[in-house]
Amino acid sequence: MYLAGIFVVLRVFRVFQRMFKLLLFALSLLLFLSTTSSDFLVSYALTKGNPEYFRYLEGYKRPDSTPFPMHNSYTQERELLGRTLFFDPRLSGSSWISCATCHSPGFSWGDGLPKAIGHGMKELGRRTPTILNLAWSELFFWDGRAASLEEQALGPIAARGEMNLALDDMIAKVKTIPGYKELFEKAYPSEPISKETVAKAIATFERTIVSGNSPFDGWMKGDGAAVSEQAKSGFLLFNTKAKCATCHSGWRFTDDSFYDIGLQGSDIGRGKLFNEIEVMQFAFKTPTLRNIDRRAPYMHNGSRKNLEEVIEHYNHGGSVKRPSLSPEIKPLDLSEQDKIDLIAFLNTLTSSDKPVEFPSLPR
Repeated sequence: MYLAGIFVVLRVFRVFQRMFKLLLFALSLLLFLSTTSSDFLVSYALTKGNPEYFRYLEGYKRPDSTPFPMHNSYTQERELLGRTLFFDPRLSGSSWISCATCHSPGFSWGDGLPKAIGHGMKELGRRTPTILNLAWSELFFWDGRAASLEEQALGPIAARGEMNLALDDMIAKVKTIPGYKELFEKAYPSEPISKETVAKAIATFERTIVSGNSPFDGWMKGDGAAVSEQAKSGFLLFNTKAKCATCHSGWRFTDDSFYDIGLQGSDIGRGKLFNEIEVMQFAFKTPTLRNIDRRAPYMHNGSRKNLEEVIEHYNHGGSVKRPSLSPEIKPLDLSEQDKIDLIAFLNTLTSSDKPVEFPSLPR
């Protein structure tokens, strides 16, 4: 009888022990749910608990709003003025080149050429970079020589090889167009028509050029069918074996930094600004991968015709070895299937954006 009693007590104890563990689990789960964002839980659900997907997805969450600097806050009037100036060829010395000539919405805000064409139909030294999603960037141009979008906006206008119109002459020209007077008064009522207000207006418009939601974003939000299984495999490769995310990070898929990726050529890029810093020689800005399949050819010099050639370049560890070469540029040993999966993923970054509204130019 004594032993039987002991067994009963032990059995009851074990039951209570299991109930206590279940209670602790339930409390932990409630705490987890109360402190975790809905996006986090959606991401976990859409990956079916796959820890590899889950580990990386949170790093690509889109922001809720577009940033504008305090000294140049957003208004519809400023956007309209900036849009008008952006598409107006009269801001060039020839009166036939506008900002949109090279940054065309039809080519994902590039021009589809290996290298840009400037004043006098002369080829320039670099490919036209997209202006997509630049509101979040800090340095501009391939070599990062401009510290703000306002500074960037004026550079091509004054450059002799590009739009070839001295800034003072540009302002004098704009002032002769009566229709611009009202647009400037509404956009910047307490400021004159000047280089500064032209720059601020164009920069305001450029900050509104944001890629829309893509299939990848749909997957992020919980639509497991938004991308293919092949693309999901490509996403894992992108973040692991292929090492793409080392530089192409965040929701814009760029870290906005500068690297020598082993391309042949004499253009030393950011090295012209920092000629004593070895790692800046032949270094160029990491471009965004949003809508990347619409922007061939690729690289700062347009030397890669398609995404297959881009991936092959990285798979071989670059085309040239030199002291400034980024340490991340090494052979990747990607299989043919790996390359196909990577491209399948990259294609999910393309959004269906609403048509761009072209302004009526003032007379």
